[in-house]
Amino acid sequence: MAETLASVEEVLDGSPDERVVGHPAWAELKAAVEAIRPAQSADGSVDFGAENAPSRADLERLIERVIAALRTLSPLLPHDAAYHRALEADLRRWAGEGFGVPDFLDSLLAFRPAETRADGIQHLVVFPMYTQNGNPDRNLEAVVFRVVWPQWLAELERTRFDNPMFLGITFEDFTPGYDTHSAVLFPETISVRKAPERFTWGGIFCDREAARFRRVVNAACEVTSLHLPDEARELLADQRRCQQTFVLWDLIHDRTHSHGDLPFDPFMIKQRQPFWMYGLEELRCDLTAFHEAIRLAEEGYPQGRDVQYAVLLERLFRFPVTGARVRNYDGLGGQLLFACLHQNDALRWRDNKLSLDWDRAREVTVRLRADIEDLYRRGIDRPKIVHWLKAYELVSSYLAPHPGSTWAKGAEALDLSLPPRKLVDDVLPDEFPLSLFYEALARKLRKVIESTRGITADTPEPQAA
Repeated sequence: MAETLASVEEVLDGSPDERVVGHPAWAELKAAVEAIRPAQSADGSVDFGAENAPSRADLERLIERVIAALRTLSPLLPHDAAYHRALEADLRRWAGEGFGVPDFLDSLLAFRPAETRADGIQHLVVFPMYTQNGNPDRNLEAVVFRVVWPQWLAELERTRFDNPMFLGITFEDFTPGYDTHSAVLFPETISVRKAPERFTWGGIFCDREAARFRRVVNAACEVTSLHLPDEARELLADQRRCQQTFVLWDLIHDRTHSHGDLPFDPFMIKQRQPFWMYGLEELRCDLTAFHEAIRLAEEGYPQGRDVQYAVLLERLFRFPVTGARVRNYDGLGGQLLFACLHQNDALRWRDNKLSLDWDRAREVTVRLRADIEDLYRRGIDRPKIVHWLKAYELVSSYLAPHPGSTWAKGAEALDLSLPPRKLVDDVLPDEFPLSLFYEALARKLRKVIESTRGITADTPEPQAA
């Protein structure tokens, strides 16, 4: 640990306190990357036979512009020197091999930001990648970001919530792939010849999370006439406080995927499962963050109190009405939490007004987490299909399945001679449709949610129509 701390101090001492995005070379690099992107196909390659395709010589000149700007900016970021050298080599190889499907594995392996976590440290990355919940194509993207790593969070990670790969980050600037709803920078989205044996980092943009949370929840409270406690209103009014809230929530959520009584593959990356299984896993991680936040608040951490409000308000208001209805597992988790609170009299919708009994909501939320944990613990001793059916029972005890659902009819309606992965074909794209409440809320919030595309801490409020 002493060696790690020393290396962080050396990095900070050796790095000029200058915003990379304020340097003319950043504008040059960004413009060159944005000129390359339209020439790329979905897999990141360039089809020179396509109509209006640039010449190979033109693209090679753009790559040289990127490299020249990168060399100018790299001294501002000495902690990224090895990555920038590898990046230059990957860019040159991509151009030298004719701009086929890009392979940036070498530079990905050289980029190790989690080894120097320090509050405010900057990074400049260029990768061919898709952006989760954003651009599905593997376009070249350039992003400058800062790490959010306050001392209190570093101490909690060191002593209680060990998560050596996690990075809370904020945007400085970005190319069009991030002018979307994407709020993550994950190595698995990057175009490489083969996946690394293990990933060493993963970043979540807490400034985007905080900004869209504030905008959507404020609008939802106005639409539903929900009266918030003073401390919750103060949270929504403070971008920096919201960012600190989300970075703690994300830290705990992320590590929870690999802690507890788990299925064999907790991330379920290599498994084909009904989407409610993913919904329960994401909800389990959020409710664990909520549970830990209660303990932290009792110990005097104000961020613990704020995480509780954020989990409830984000899950109740933004998750169910964001994104398409096809296999929307985060939306499902939000619907489930709402129904659980409503059916246990912690949440009420009367006279066209929403109200929450916050103390009872905490009790009910903790109990729902315990029910999901019990499902997981028992699931280890069950065959996969039985585990799925028990999970379906838990969800459908609160949410009404689609009237045409085969799964809602029980095991006797399924062809159990098929392997479990084939039974997923019987799951409807929207197995648990929105309730009347959420159908109405979705219409009211549609424009607000769309206005959060590309949002950051500095994005101004949209002008009233």
